[in-house]
Amino acid sequence: MPLDPHQQFDQTVLDIIEHSPIGAVPHTPAYQDAVKRLYASHQAYADADHKDGHVTARSLAQRPLFHASNLEALMAGKIAPEALESNASIYDRYVQSLPAARQAKAESHRILVIGKAVHHRTKHGHEVFHDPVHTLFLVPGAGPHHGLPGNYLHGSMFQVSADATSWAVHVHDSDDGAALADAPNLAEALARLQEVLASAPFHLSELQTLGFRLN
Repeated sequence: MPLDPHQQFDQTVLDIIEHSPIGAVPHTPAYQDAVKRLYASHQAYADADHKDGHVTARSLAQRPLFHASNLEALMAGKIAPEALESNASIYDRYVQSLPAARQAKAESHRILVIGKAVHHRTKHGHEVFHDPVHTLFLVPGAGPHHGLPGNYLHGSMFQVSADATSWAVHVHDSDDGAALADAPNLAEALARLQEVLASAPFHLSELQTLGFRLN
């Protein structure tokens, strides 16, 4: 198989992005064409923290993931879903992981991200159920739009039906980009969530290979 004639140059551009404090590359056709190829291959994304900047997937692979700290205990059957770490606490840890200059912007997204729990409460006829299971997670990546500060996607695993026979896992960028998946029970929802966590960093479109649908 012939070698990609652009491979060496594209790798050089990845290095340039990572060594630039604002993720910048020269504005010449050759460099901009390389950026387009890197975006197409999901090796680089738009940087949420610097206008017109870029960030590489390999640098995001070094970033921490944020989810309920006792998620493994839930998976092992040691706790009930209601005992999971609160979404506010998970978000606190995400904000605290960011440089001080990014924390205020991250805080401005708090209500949008954590507030999604109430949006998932559904009615079945006249029945209304309260306090459905809803747990937040944040992973590095991007979508049609860039991520939250630090280049994070945010998502949740949540209970859809009152009898817990319908669950979902949703992942969002900073705007209206989303990847969505359904599950018939908690065990399968947890398996979906684990797949997402293990796949980070990623572009939302890559979740289609895991059976997610894009909005």
